[in-house]
Amino acid sequence: MAHNSSEHAICIGPQLQIKPASFAVPKGSADCHAHVFGPRERYPYSDKRYYTPPPVFVKEYIEMHDALGIERGVLVQSAVHGINNDVILDTIAQYPDRLRGVGLIDESFSDAELDRMHEGGVRGFRVNTVAKIGVQMDAARKLASRVARLGWHIQFLLDVEQMPNLDTVFGEFPTEVVIDHMGRPDPKLGVEGPGFQALIRLLKSGRGWTKLSAPYRTSLQHPPYSDMNVFAQALIAAAPDRLVWGSDWPHVTLETPMPNDGDLLDMLAVWAPDPGTRARILVDNPVALYGFGS
Repeated sequence: MAHNSSEHAICIGPQLQIKPASFAVPKGSADCHAHVFGPRERYPYSDKRYYTPPPVFVKEYIEMHDALGIERGVLVQSAVHGINNDVILDTIAQYPDRLRGVGLIDESFSDAELDRMHEGGVRGFRVNTVAKIGVQMDAARKLASRVARLGWHIQFLLDVEQMPNLDTVFGEFPTEVVIDHMGRPDPKLGVEGPGFQALIRLLKSGRGWTKLSAPYRTSLQHPPYSDMNVFAQALIAAAPDRLVWGSDWPHVTLETPMPNDGDLLDMLAVWAPDPGTRARILVDNPVALYGFGS
């Protein structure tokens, strides 16, 4: 990645020639983690962002889904646009049956604004404790009390090994909690790491979910990121009803090599060889978590 004078990382773009999946993708499958941006002249970028996204927009996102046989998607609001959620709300409005969203909010949001976001397809809000941008734990707990009436969840980007008591902390939240990217586990510690074991306990409690996504975020290897297989397989063995899959498109801030989204989806076949389990992760669980079809 290059950097501009404002010290925002300039992201390279995703691969646009998408390989088809090697398995039959079930009807109604959902990609439960992706970002859309811009165009910048319509949706200004925040000065507080820590990266500048590649020049790809919803058109390329939908084309990627169509190439893979993915019929539904969840857009996660990015710090690129800050707490102005118009980019995801306007995108969902173009595909109201196909898309849902996870917003970025703070304590200044009124109940009416939260209601508007809910009507626009938003089903939760995100907290980023890795980059430490936006609301953090105390504010998130207060906001969780306010959005519980909407049936929202709180989505956390965190490193599980920094939070070995996360099952206790999140088990006491007034909403269910979604942990991004398998909790960004540490391959050096393996599945017995105390934070990863806490994540498994949270899922088994029925209060939490996690996304089988972005294995490259903490992998120590190049594609196909085989050192992450044990984590995904452990999660699937422990709590197959509390997992969803996500592409993490367009893979922002990732250095080369840029993965192909078809290869990323194929990893699910390695993690979950059973077609019924894959259908649960790709179809049934996203319906339960995001309300697709309702």
